[in-house]
Amino acid sequence: MASEAKMKGQELKRRIRPGEALSAVKVLLRDKEDTAQVFRIVEALAGNSYYRHFRRFAGSEGGRRILASRSNLLDRLRDRERLARCPKGSLGQQYLAFVYGEGLSAEGLVEASEEGGVRTFVDPDVALFRNRMRDSHDLYHVVTGYGRDGLGEICVLTFGNAQFHNHGIGFLLLLGLLKSRREHPGLPVLGPMIEAWRRGRAAKNFPEIQWEELLDRPLEEVRASLSLAPAPRYRRAEPESKRIEVEFQVRRELAMQRQRDLEPA
Repeated sequence: MASEAKMKGQELKRRIRPGEALSAVKVLLRDKEDTAQVFRIVEALAGNSYYRHFRRFAGSEGGRRILASRSNLLDRLRDRERLARCPKGSLGQQYLAFVYGEGLSAEGLVEASEEGGVRTFVDPDVALFRNRMRDSHDLYHVVTGYGRDGLGEICVLTFGNAQFHNHGIGFLLLLGLLKSRREHPGLPVLGPMIEAWRRGRAAKNFPEIQWEELLDRPLEEVRASLSLAPAPRYRRAEPESKRIEVEFQVRRELAMQRQRDLEPA
C-alpha cells in the first residue's frame, strides 16, 4: 500500500515558487478577504508537503476507508436541506448555522481555489484527497471552535499545520502574527497560536476522519471522540479579536462604497 500511495502521489510533487507567492502576498495585504490569494500562496510554497501527506493518508486505516467509499464531502456539505434535518446541537446543524451566519457556502472554497490556481488532478485518489482537504476547512472551524475573526483564522490554520505541515501555511501564519502585532499590539496572538498547535498535535488526524459519518452526532461528542482539548487562551482573546474584525469589515464596506460612488453611471 505504501509503494502504491507513493506512485499515485507523484503528481503532487512540485517545486517551491517564491516569486509567485510574493506577488500573491502583495495582493492579500491589500485585501485579507481575497481567499484566492491564500490558495496561491499555499500552492506556491507547498513544495512536496501534499505528496507526503497523501502517502500518510492513503496508508492509514481512515484514509483507506475514505478512498474505498469514494464519498464526496462537498456534496454532503452543500446539501442544506439534509443538513437542516440534522439534530439540534449536532455537527451538521452547527456547520449549517456557521456557514449561514458568516454568509459562506461550501462552494465558495471551490471557487476561491480555482481562482487561486489549484490544479485539477488526474488520479482520482489524489483528487479526492485534495478536495477533502479544501472542503473540510469550515468543518475545522466548527469542530475546533475557532471563529472567522482574524485570530480565529490564524488559530485554525495553526491547528491544521500542526497535523499536516505545509510551508505555505507556515509562511501565512508568520505573516499573520507579525501583522497582528504591528496593527493590534494589545491583542494576544502568540499564546492562542501555541495553544492551537498543541491542540492539533494532541487531536486525532483530521484528514483521516470521515466527516460524513459524524454530521448527525452531537458536536461535543464529536469533539471528545477527536481528543480535542479546550482553547481558553483563544476564548479570552476572542471578544477583542471579533471587535477588531467588525471594525475592519465596516472600513472595508465604506471603502467599497466610495469606489462604487466614483464609478461612472
